[in-house]
Formats: sequence, structure tokens, C-alpha cells
Amino acid sequence: MEKTGQGMERWDFQGRTPGPPNSQGRTPPANYINSPPAFFRVVGEEEEKVLVAEEKELVLDGGFLVPGTNSFGHTFRAYDAESERQSGVENFYRINHISQTYDFVQRMREEYGKLDKVEMSIWDCCELLNDVVDESDPDLDEPQIEHLLQTAEAIRKDYPNEDWLHLTGLIHDLGKVLLHPSFGELPQWAVVGDTYPLGCTFDKSIVHHKYFEENPDYHNPAYNTKYGVYSEGCGLNNVLMSWGHDDYMFLVAKKNGTTLPSAALFIIRYHSFYSLHKSGAYKHLMNEEDAENLKWLQIFNKYDLYSKSKVRIDVEKVKPYYLSLIEKVIFPSKTEMVNWGRGDEVYEKYRTRAMDMNQLGLLNRDLEFRLLLVVARC
Repeated sequence: MEKTGQGMERWDFQGRTPGPPNSQGRTPPANYINSPPAFFRVVGEEEEKVLVAEEKELVLDGGFLVPGTNSFGHTFRAYDAESERQSGVENFYRINHISQTYDFVQRMREEYGKLDKVEMSIWDCCELLNDVVDESDPDLDEPQIEHLLQTAEAIRKDYPNEDWLHLTGLIHDLGKVLLHPSFGELPQWAVVGDTYPLGCTFDKSIVHHKYFEENPDYHNPAYNTKYGVYSEGCGLNNVLMSWGHDDYMFLVAKKNGTTLPSAALFIIRYHSFYSLHKSGAYKHLMNEEDAENLKWLQIFNKYDLYSKSKVRIDVEKVKPYYLSLIEKVIFPSKTEMVNWGRGDEVYEKYRTRAMDMNQLGLLNRDLEFRLLLVVARC
């Protein structure tokens, strides 16, 4: 472990994911990496493992308290609860499940993976999220920069020595800049929401699963079996996921030469893959590295989900700390500007598909207006 100044430490990962130390900086047992996710707290001179089995039993190291309800007084991720956001969230998933196809995702990854359209600093992208609200989220209607900082600060409190995890909390949703005009202003269904594999059957655990019946891949015999185009243990890196902010930010980080460890990239890419890390679906596609990284994702998810609140973070107070980490941990060779992608060339088929949905009455007025703005750029 290397001392880096300002009381921070930087891990030497040496190609593997380290086990998390406790709040007092002690390293857990050497065999932690082969153990289930656990949180450590010091009781006198002893370390006590607190295994997290269910969300209702969650005790996070450092004193983070899990609220009983979300900002609207409902349990978290209660997609059937009557609330002011319920109908909009369900309509979002209807459009998302109809539109995300194997072909669509291939085209989006190819175009956005070029990363040749926009150059902007990480922090500037964070500030763009002041203008973005996630329509798929039943738990929060605050600007997304608040969610990034709430997640990062909750992790920082419980894992003060894991600077890479603080940064992962800050940037995990940064791909939502795809909703901003500077990045092509994609519609919400192509940016946010739970993610899931394409090219194989849609698991029943995916929220609002019934709407997949109108997705053309649902009836394609090449895609509608357990394995589809994949094989046992092929590894999630070889699985095509629904397109959105997760996969986009993964591409940005990977192709800009980030020094974040594989666990961080796994969190960024799959943190919305709830059918895996919440319901246990699709594990037959995972390899050994995925299984190890999943432990970190399940730790991260508690903070990502339960730190959402109306309590605002003092941005100016925490900004210097995160700017120092951006330079040190994320893109050390790109301390100022990072290359981002924007897919101006992939919309003709997308536009036709959207107009078909409009004829079916599936597009609300706001989404239709934003979609037409995107098409106008072609």
C-alpha cells in the first residue's frame, strides 16, 4: 500500500481485487477474497464479521443507517407502489423493454465506443448532471449529481481508506450525461433503468417483465433460450447488456486508460444489473473473476440504493477531495480532459422504431419531443 499524501492511501492491486479493510484501516483475513461479502467493525481488540444476508438486516461499517422508506414514503424499488412517480416509471420500462434489442445495442456500442465526439473533464460532466433527473428511479427525483455525491460520501465514511471505491461511487452514474444535449440527448429509455442481457431469454426477475413480449428478440429462437448466443461460464464481459449509462461509462473509463481496478469497472458496468446482484439470475454466464467482483458490487449496491435522500451534500466542501482523486486514481494520464463518445450516426433505424412506437401510443409527449430533437441532429 502506498502513501499518497493528505492522509490517503493507494492500493497496489497487482491484478486482483483486495479485501476491504475496516473503518480503522485494518486489513481483513488474507482469505477474504474467497469468502462471502462481509463488513468488519472493531470491538475492543477483536474484529467481528457482520454478514449481510438481507437488506432488512443491513448493518454497514461506520454507522451508515439504512432508511426504512424512500423519499416518497415507500419501500425502496417498490415498482408497484402507488406514488406520484409510479405511472411514469412503468411507462419508462414499457418503452425500454420494447426497444432494447440485440441489434440496437450493437450499433450503439460501436458508435459510442469511438469516443471521438466530446472532450470534457470528469468534474464538468458531474456538474452537467445538475440538469438530469432519472425517470426510471422510483426512489428519488433529485438531480443526479446529488445521488453521485450521496453515494460516494456514504462509502467514504464507512471505507475511508478505499479511495478507489469513493471514486467509483462518484462516477458510477456519470454515463447519464447521455441525456444532456452536449452528448446527443438520448431518450431516457436508452440511458437509465435496470440493465439485462440481450441475446438470451429475458429472466422473469426483471422489473415489468411483461413488456418484453413486444420486443422482437422475445420471439427470436436464436435469443429466447437460457443460453441463447452464449455458453456456460463464458464471462459477463462477453455478454451484450442493454444499452445505457452503465456500459457507456465503462467504455469511457476503459478506453481512457483508467487505473481503477477490475472490481471498480465491474461495479460501473453492472450496478444496474439487478436481476443478477439482487435476484441471482444469469449466474450461469459468469466466470470466476465475475464471481469475485460480484462481492464488491453487492457491497456497493447498499450505498447506491440506500443513500438516496433529500439531504443535500455541500458540493464545494467535498469538491477538492474528489478532484484530487480524479487526478490520482481514475485517469492519471488525463488530469484535465477525458474523451467521450456521442452517437450521431446511428439513429435512422432507431427513428423508424420510435415512430412505430408512437403509432402504438407508447411515447409520452416529453419523450417524443426529446426523441425528435435527437433525430433532428442526424
